[in-house]
Amino acid sequence: MADNAFSPADYVFMARALQLAERGLFTTTPNPRVGCVIVRDGAVVGEGWHVRAGEPHAEVHALRQAGEGARGATAYVTLEPCSHHGRTPPCADALIQAGVARVVAAMEDPNPQVAGRGLARLRAAGVNTAVGPLAAQARELNIGFVSRMTRGRPWLRLKLAASLDGKTALSNGSSRWITGPEARRDGHRWRARACAVLTGIGTVRDDDPRLTVRDIETPRQPLRVVVDSRLEISPEARILGGGPVLIAAACEDAAKAAALAQRGAEVLVLPDARGKVDLGQLLAELARRGVGEAHAEAGFKLNGSLVREGLVDEFLIYLAPCLIGDAARGMFDLPELTELAGRRDLAIRDMRMVGTDLRILARPA
Repeated sequence: MADNAFSPADYVFMARALQLAERGLFTTTPNPRVGCVIVRDGAVVGEGWHVRAGEPHAEVHALRQAGEGARGATAYVTLEPCSHHGRTPPCADALIQAGVARVVAAMEDPNPQVAGRGLARLRAAGVNTAVGPLAAQARELNIGFVSRMTRGRPWLRLKLAASLDGKTALSNGSSRWITGPEARRDGHRWRARACAVLTGIGTVRDDDPRLTVRDIETPRQPLRVVVDSRLEISPEARILGGGPVLIAAACEDAAKAAALAQRGAEVLVLPDARGKVDLGQLLAELARRGVGEAHAEAGFKLNGSLVREGLVDEFLIYLAPCLIGDAARGMFDLPELTELAGRRDLAIRDMRMVGTDLRILARPA
């Protein structure tokens, strides 16, 4: 439906539904973040959002709050109501049974199990349906879910903290701390919304990070994934504590895998033709495991590999107001260019100060 077919009120109530959906930012994995607002005679009679997988969807929460007020009302939903039985019954059926007269969805569900069928079921029952208000915002909120459903791989966000001269660590590997506490806290928020945090063995060896979410409150920890071609990780590495860990290797080592299993880590062997970890296959496997948003915090070697293979969807860059010098490590291990035509252009989506640091959000142009 064209944008001009929607009233100002449609946008107001859909914006509220998106606010509700965002409350599930850290919890709904692997499900999408969805909000619902039910309006009758211009007044909100019910609201709800999806909290976590296996629990009622946003529409069910809103319908329970609305009660009989849902009859003849309009339901604003940030994602097309589902039409299939998963862990919960179809939301399209619940809306029909409640007597809702109109359903406005921000976007269709990219899940092949739904993909227009929910709206079709509503129309077949005589419910007026419309799709489109604030669709771009709804898609951004569920960019990882959309990526997993349409591309079979997660949306990969690469986070970098660097000096103004583009250096991420000293030549000896030391990198604590280039950016300030506000930027680090902000980085933890992005880490918390991801389904998985990806790093390389170089970072584990140099920094011995935990890569857990600590600077903000979160009800769950994302899966941590270490790219370790030769399976060099120490069973004593700090990353092996505090939640599930997946080690992606390119070689078999039963004894090492058994030792890591005792620390709660799973080893996945995914070699490519060069004896390295097949990063594309790793992302595909993460998608099969329900990972929608992957958040990479790695060193310049793995960063360069991800960029070279075209796997980075978004760059989250924090620039600190300092200079480190030419001998320090850069952001990416990329081949030298002989002409500028070979550069990789980015489109800046957002730029703001976070504490004393500059945060840039950019995507491949």
